[in-house]
Amino acid sequence: MTETLTTTTADQTAAIGPGRLVLVVGPSGAGKDTLLSLARAACADDRNIVFPRRVITREASASEENQEASIGTFQEALMRGDYAMHWEAHGHCYALSRAIDDEIRAGRTIVANVSRTVIGAMRRAYADVVVISITAPPDVLAERIAMRARSSDGMVENRLRRTVEDASAAPNVTIVNISSAEYHARQLVRVIKGEKWDD
Repeated sequence: MTETLTTTTADQTAAIGPGRLVLVVGPSGAGKDTLLSLARAACADDRNIVFPRRVITREASASEENQEASIGTFQEALMRGDYAMHWEAHGHCYALSRAIDDEIRAGRTIVANVSRTVIGAMRRAYADVVVISITAPPDVLAERIAMRARSSDGMVENRLRRTVEDASAAPNVTIVNISSAEYHARQLVRVIKGEKWDD
């Protein structure tokens, strides 16, 4: 299954800065939400690091920091130009509020879990973009998807077959999430803060 992207921010003529946009991507079951939750807690005292809530048109789970919206509400906000980026995946719509632009202009770091399909456009739209890929071996991904038993996930096979054919989507950093969540969350935090870490 292939994700589709539509974005409005990329149409702007000047790249938005000076703050950083940290995009966290990866396949279903990679553990992105778990690591992001731990990273958010670790960065709670740093007011220059912001974890915005995504708007989604499916039910939010307990492990996610998302704002659920109906299709109608989502489309109305889209028509008003409320979203900095939005995309579709597995029959659902996702978006980030345009409020992130003001945060980045103020020099803050935005950290968001997004689709790989937005990366190319976001690298053109923002002055400082860092892409972190969180992944795991296929058997681990399949087990994790099956264990969470979320109805909106659909067929596990479809999630594992998802592809994004875009050379501009290559990550800056890859975290293979097969050890403890705490260990990999520390790796994630170091990248978010612009620090070096060893594989």
